[in-house]
Amino acid sequence: MHNIITTSPTSSTVFITSGVRISSSLLPKPSSLSATSSLPIRSPPFRSVSRWCYGVDWRSPVIPRAQIESVTPVVQQFQRKIASMETFIFGLLGIEYITLEHESVYVLLGVGTFSSENPFKGIFTTLSRPGGGEFGKFYSLPALNDPRIDKLPYSIRILLESAIRNCDNFQVTPNDVEKIIDWENTSPKQVEIPFKPARVLLQDFTGVPAVVDLACMRDAMNKLGGDSKKINPLVPVDLVIDHSVQVDVARSANAVQANMNLEFQRNYERFAFLKWGAYAFDNMLVVPPGSGIVHQVNLEYLGRVVFNTDGILYPDSVVGTDSHTTMIDGLGVAGWGVGGIEAEATMLGQPMSMVLPGVVGFKLSGKLQNGVTATDLVLTVTQMLRKHGVVGKFVEFYGEGMSGLSLADRATIANMSPEYGATMGFFPVDHVTLQYLKLTGRSDDTVAMIEAYLRANKMFVDYSEPQQEKVYSSYLELDLSDVEPCISGPKRPHDRVPIKDMKADWHSCLDNKVGFKGFAVPKEAQEKVVSFSFGGQTAELKHGSVVIAAITSCTNTSNPSVMLGAGLVAKKACELGLEVKPWVKTSLAPGSGVVTKYLEKSGLQKYLDQQGFNIVGYGCTTCIGNSGDLHESVAAAITDNDILAAAVLSGNRNFEGRVHPLTRANYLASPPLVVAYALAGTVDIDFEKEPIGTTKDGKSVYFKDVWPSTEEIAEVVQSSVLPDMFRSTYESITLGNSMWNKLSVSSSSLYSWNPKSTYIHEPPYFKDMTMDPPGPHGVKDAYCLLNFGDSITTDHISPAGSIHKDSPAAKYLLDRGVDRRDFNSYGSRRGNDEVMARGTFANIRIVNKLLNGEVGPKTIHIPTGEKLSVFDVAMRYKEAGLDTIVLAGAEYGSGSSRDWAAKGPMLQGVKAVIAKSFERIHRSNLVGMGIIPLCFKAGEDADTLGLTGHERYTIDLPSKASDIKPGQDVTVTTDNGKSFTCTIRFDTQVELTYFDHGGILPYVIRNLIKK
Repeated sequence: MHNIITTSPTSSTVFITSGVRISSSLLPKPSSLSATSSLPIRSPPFRSVSRWCYGVDWRSPVIPRAQIESVTPVVQQFQRKIASMETFIFGLLGIEYITLEHESVYVLLGVGTFSSENPFKGIFTTLSRPGGGEFGKFYSLPALNDPRIDKLPYSIRILLESAIRNCDNFQVTPNDVEKIIDWENTSPKQVEIPFKPARVLLQDFTGVPAVVDLACMRDAMNKLGGDSKKINPLVPVDLVIDHSVQVDVARSANAVQANMNLEFQRNYERFAFLKWGAYAFDNMLVVPPGSGIVHQVNLEYLGRVVFNTDGILYPDSVVGTDSHTTMIDGLGVAGWGVGGIEAEATMLGQPMSMVLPGVVGFKLSGKLQNGVTATDLVLTVTQMLRKHGVVGKFVEFYGEGMSGLSLADRATIANMSPEYGATMGFFPVDHVTLQYLKLTGRSDDTVAMIEAYLRANKMFVDYSEPQQEKVYSSYLELDLSDVEPCISGPKRPHDRVPIKDMKADWHSCLDNKVGFKGFAVPKEAQEKVVSFSFGGQTAELKHGSVVIAAITSCTNTSNPSVMLGAGLVAKKACELGLEVKPWVKTSLAPGSGVVTKYLEKSGLQKYLDQQGFNIVGYGCTTCIGNSGDLHESVAAAITDNDILAAAVLSGNRNFEGRVHPLTRANYLASPPLVVAYALAGTVDIDFEKEPIGTTKDGKSVYFKDVWPSTEEIAEVVQSSVLPDMFRSTYESITLGNSMWNKLSVSSSSLYSWNPKSTYIHEPPYFKDMTMDPPGPHGVKDAYCLLNFGDSITTDHISPAGSIHKDSPAAKYLLDRGVDRRDFNSYGSRRGNDEVMARGTFANIRIVNKLLNGEVGPKTIHIPTGEKLSVFDVAMRYKEAGLDTIVLAGAEYGSGSSRDWAAKGPMLQGVKAVIAKSFERIHRSNLVGMGIIPLCFKAGEDADTLGLTGHERYTIDLPSKASDIKPGQDVTVTTDNGKSFTCTIRFDTQVELTYFDHGGILPYVIRNLIKK
């Protein structure tokens, strides 16, 4: 039976029919109920949120729990069950609240209800539809009549609207709203605000461990006496399976099917587990393998731009467990990458606590020169922003140059936000956005609603009208006509090299000492040529020879101009009689089926096929290290002769060891340049002076002979990229494929763990968990597990690629009967903590100062001096009950938003990381797993302090979390008498609360049980 609440108009008490009385002064202000009014406590029903892109049943058979309803007789919309009342937990008071339109109704659990109005309900207004009726209701920013809002960057207005809409006087307060409105003054002060994204985006490498954690949390809830069904996403969750396909088969007409067959053979358990998750959890859409790359699918299909939920309009926003979630910023949707741990908390109704960011205004003027691509532009922007310093900030693009940038060009720039270090690279919605929405099949009615809402709420940019100058934290400007063709490498995305300087830069890399721009190849060995036999013909390799050429990655495959440009280069090369050498592993992995349709319609796919760029699958492939094996003869020629081989790819990351173990030089380039370098067969070339090949009659062919003009590309784009291609592709995406549809899974809400599985394993995070938080932990006499320099990436910490035959992870798999050919990749085994703990710090290119220059995944066991694998040393310390720490330089944890780069060290027993600086997402992940992030003081690091890593370290922290302040100084001492001060990088009070609980997930579980 429900308890009933009544209020007395003459007292400060709330009376409950059960006879319990509490003082209203202890609780948020109740709404004005009548003297004898009563409200039953209501269990939150589910709200349908339309997936409005296409009028098809998006649930079935992708997710059989279809609950489709028609929202209007005119437009059929996709539906998903999501909680219409967002439930939050106030653990200490035992209070939850639910939002009903613009009121927050508080529930004193087991006792009764009372409510607190949204303080901003006065600006809740109707958006009229031209011709009569209404689109819905919304919280109107102009109705606040605050002139400060007109100066706010558009990206900050999205945070403002969210705070106003979710304001409940408790979790989001009017003071939070004021902080955002006063952004110009508050953002330099690093103030904290709550933010509630509209949805969460996952890919399978990060999605599997997220679903594993949710399943494990359900078990933990059961063991602690809670209701396991409370572990359910409260916001829409989209999971796209795109990270599993590998380029096993290339240069073949049947490569797509062959690679997909192998993908399902390797990943049967993982895929079945994800399909179980689609049954077991509400609000979760799983897009099957073979559909496309998550960020391109998000751009072309999943992105709403504006939500219309039960008649309430609000901006789309998303956080994703892949750092390139930022690609959606090009569509005017606020989105960025977070750690998997943060994403799980967001799914479960926890608001994100974030520092109100500064915003860099990036003004674009002019237009790109003929032959210059969006890839050239993004590599230029990346270099500029890296130099400027934008970590933890938003970047917002504006200016007259915007009109010349297509939506796909904008998405390319937004996609690489992680590479230039920003949280977002945001492009506000304008007419170009609306045109793209129509091109990709969104209905006219939907586009009209988006435009009307954004105009009414001052979130739309109309460049035909005078522009009011916005205030930004700092400013940059780029004349687009100054951008020149370029690539980036050989080891970092922001090391841009103009094409005209490439030959000279390559030779300087050969000469330079080992580093980001150096390989230290002796002069006498630089011209070495190795001959070998390939398929019955003589082949040659030398330093700089291209052995992998891959058109891949969401960064570029979503952009028709560069994809069709690659086709035109292939066509011109075929017509001139040029051919890519057969020992170059070429591949084409589109980000969606739309790409295949327009390449076929243009007639250019056949030329790409002739050059070996057959389609190999629809996924990330080479960009994330799923490049597959090189031919045995090529691999032997490289390894036996120490050849410095090169890969050229249209990807976004080229860190050493990521693309392929045997390509030490890796360059990021536009798809047309990938084809050009494949034809040349080497990066050791000056395209202006040296031919890329010869015709059959011996005539030299130069780069300019195969390079298409901007006009040629535009003409093909105009005639080949059509709205029906998007509609038909995404209508069929919901049908899955025969292999996916044949997967049978349990209908149980609890997962049945198979102890013999080497893919899905119950993690130990909650094994000994009790209802009492463990409290803060210091570090006592810890050994240094690893001592790193600068730019240690999450690829170094937790590699996603192949599992080396001599690694601890390989031994674990072999001991369990897994054949070496079935090892798959680390990324595919992220559902198994045993494999991933062994794979932590297992990158074959990792450089640990404790090894005195030796490269590889080993370290020194300080007490004995033995050199062993990192995992084996970590286990020795852990079994002996000894703490460990990691020393690092600048930008520790840069790269992918990889939660295993925090989970793995935690499982190895690492208690703290002391670095010069942290990448934003990785620092947050460390906090989420209970690891202490510490920063050296400015001008100091391990070297300047004389730390070798052979010392033992003690970090004293108060025993109560309340005695620790965000960003406070702490003292670190060593056993040899050194002492230095560091800044503790718990940046918000909420993060300290997570630390007190031993991590974010234990915190969530305890609060859900208290509810």
